[in-house]
Amino acid sequence: MSEGFSFRLNATDGTARTGVVSTPRGDIATPAFMPVGTVATVKGVYPDQVRATGADILLGNTYHLMLRPGAERIAALGGLHRFMHWDRPILTDSGGFQVMSLSELRKLDENGVTFRSHIDGVMHHLTPERAMEIQGLLGADIQMQLDECVKLPCSDEEAERAMRLSLRWAERSKRAFEQQPKGRAVFGIVQGGAVEALRIESARALAGMDFPGYSIGGLAVGEPQEVMLRMIETVEPHLPTTKPRYLMGVGTPDDLIEAVGRGIDMFDCVMPTRSGRHALAFTRFGRINLKNARHQNDPRPLDEESECPALRDYSRAYLHHLIRCGEMLGGLLLSWANLHYYQDLMRGARAAIAEGRYADYKAQVKAGWEKGDLSPVE
Repeated sequence: MSEGFSFRLNATDGTARTGVVSTPRGDIATPAFMPVGTVATVKGVYPDQVRATGADILLGNTYHLMLRPGAERIAALGGLHRFMHWDRPILTDSGGFQVMSLSELRKLDENGVTFRSHIDGVMHHLTPERAMEIQGLLGADIQMQLDECVKLPCSDEEAERAMRLSLRWAERSKRAFEQQPKGRAVFGIVQGGAVEALRIESARALAGMDFPGYSIGGLAVGEPQEVMLRMIETVEPHLPTTKPRYLMGVGTPDDLIEAVGRGIDMFDCVMPTRSGRHALAFTRFGRINLKNARHQNDPRPLDEESECPALRDYSRAYLHHLIRCGEMLGGLLLSWANLHYYQDLMRGARAAIAEGRYADYKAQVKAGWEKGDLSPVE
């Protein structure tokens, strides 16, 4: 482990795990969901609200912050934590996802990736060394190696090429990271598409490099959930039990519940806030689409037992009204509600694992979703 960064495993229940990632900026209880603050903001939610949901850590995006306002500018202003008024840990991705998602705007070779900015067309060159330099300038507590993420499905040959390139970049990223202050950590990223042998080879090679933590990348990129879960099951036995495991870019509440049961410790996804902006609430009763006319006369809140004001204090009729009128408050409230529900889900998972009842917890959560909350308004 990096000095000042550590992981303590507190309990296991089958493959499910609960523990604590410790950093100089604070502890992260696992399993943990990290709200996504792509451009130094969790969209539509105040930092104090995000913290109040129970989030211990946020995610920032290297590619987007590199473009604006620029890593050097953020460093001159005191670093990303001060810039966005968040004093807890921050994890940054490396820009590898944009290698895939912005494939029409980039050229890739052994040395790195050349991007044409989607904002102003200016060319940027991102190498493993530059990716680590940017994340260092931002002051991220947990940083990611630069990797190549391929969209699924893809050929085995393409998956193998990207995986081997990512391993070479992992070595370069780790060497570059060694120049950074103590207390930070860099994670390696397992790649290999949907090919089990490639995933195993990637995981073993990264474990041999002795990273402080490990990520599973290249999933939730177009493949069915069953493929994603099979890849997690394939990789998990080959990752050190003493290091945290992070499933990148995942996902739905069901994805999280299933992946926790397969040994994953950390998650991130834009889904809670993006769905909130599009009128979709995640609750213990399942998904509730506030666009639907059936809510227009419903005086009930989304969840009267929740500790979150957005779930507890506003009627479905009012939320429906805000959405139908195009008022921004509707999306703000639903984003807040969704982030709180995701944290509730992780709190419940941690407690259940500690008490050795994770299977029952998973069954109970899913039963609540299936039963729903479709009773007529009286």
